[in-house]
Amino acid sequence: MCSSDPPAALDAASRAFAGAWPATSATERGRTLIRVATGIRARAEEFAVLEARNAGKPIGDARWEVEAAAATFEYYGGAVNKYLGEVIPVSEPGLDVVLREPVGVCALIVPWNFPLLITSWKAAPALAAGNPIVIKPASLTPLTALLLGEVLVDAGLPPEAVSVIPGPGRTIGDLLTGDPRVAKISFTGETATGAQILRTSSDNIARVSLELGGKSASVVFADADWMRAADETVMAVFGNTGQDCCARSRILVQDSVYDDFVSRFADATRALTVGAPLDATTELGPMISAAQRRIAQDYVGIGVEAGAELVTGGEVPDACDPNGFFLTPAVLAGVDNSMRVAREEIFGPVASIIPFRDEADAIEIANDTPYGLSGSLWTRDLGRGIRVARAIRTGVLSVNSNRSVRTETPFGGYKHSGLGRELGPHAMDHYTEVKNVFFSAE
Repeated sequence: MCSSDPPAALDAASRAFAGAWPATSATERGRTLIRVATGIRARAEEFAVLEARNAGKPIGDARWEVEAAAATFEYYGGAVNKYLGEVIPVSEPGLDVVLREPVGVCALIVPWNFPLLITSWKAAPALAAGNPIVIKPASLTPLTALLLGEVLVDAGLPPEAVSVIPGPGRTIGDLLTGDPRVAKISFTGETATGAQILRTSSDNIARVSLELGGKSASVVFADADWMRAADETVMAVFGNTGQDCCARSRILVQDSVYDDFVSRFADATRALTVGAPLDATTELGPMISAAQRRIAQDYVGIGVEAGAELVTGGEVPDACDPNGFFLTPAVLAGVDNSMRVAREEIFGPVASIIPFRDEADAIEIANDTPYGLSGSLWTRDLGRGIRVARAIRTGVLSVNSNRSVRTETPFGGYKHSGLGRELGPHAMDHYTEVKNVFFSAE
């Protein structure tokens, strides 16, 4: 159901939790989620065009994200009846079992940068575990969440078990996170808002998982295939126009190859196509809003004032529609990790390239941040790869790769980047209660 009334949506979700969905067998819940995946794929182009128009995504990216959302429901549809409890040997005569039960009404608060995809990351495991859900999409990008609500109900979810509430984030978010009927809150967004959610929900002891900000590093050693790293890291920073908490916006490069890396990276950046979302050749679309573009432009200026060199970008392109919030991706070289552009999440197409001396220096710089969400490590030395991967304090790290997210593996951060994990079987832990039952044999 679509609702503008959070209390009514929570009333409906509470009835659903007392009703049939939590009692439905895991196998049947799985079949329902498989039908959801089928329903998304049947309307894939509708979803993709809606996402591209609403969020400014290049249509190719939007199509990929729609398929990834369908795959997420498919994964949990197949996983739910394999998410097992335990039998524990105990000293007393009898049988001790651990059960996994649904936690209750789940409030799912979704950001504007990956609207459908992140909704699927939250909704699929929550529903698989037997919980009713209330989805709060970002006020700028509610359209695909509303369409997903239709698909969920068409697939056989009880209508009361699915609500979508568009509207102002602060007003509706505070109502949801402060309501005692909400047992579980899953939020993706900025760190300050995550901290506020913890405060608002604390009186109710609601379970909270948070996927928050990032200032991730790509660490490129001189022994790596640094040319490949330069070419591939471009989209690891600028994909989704830099509006990505996983963006590897700090690029740490060993000093012996630093200048050559900067030159190649800048050339690859200039070659990116900035343009209209529905143009199939577009690689970077517009930013989400004029305010977000202004923030990115301001940070470019802040970096230059602090002594960084603007190698390329940071301009409004003349060739693009003036009604869109376009910005050419900016490359800052000669950055020191103490500069604001290296420490604060910009959430825009701005890369800071930082030199380092040796392995110890690279680790120190990579960890010198309040965040710890994602990152990459580039080296041909296996021993170094193992040492540095263990030393960097981040929740997701790829070696000789820039991919952060896989449906089958846990995703989440250290430090100010959040609490809990999404995706993989680990996500199910956050949507279930653990109950221990002992059966006496005496």
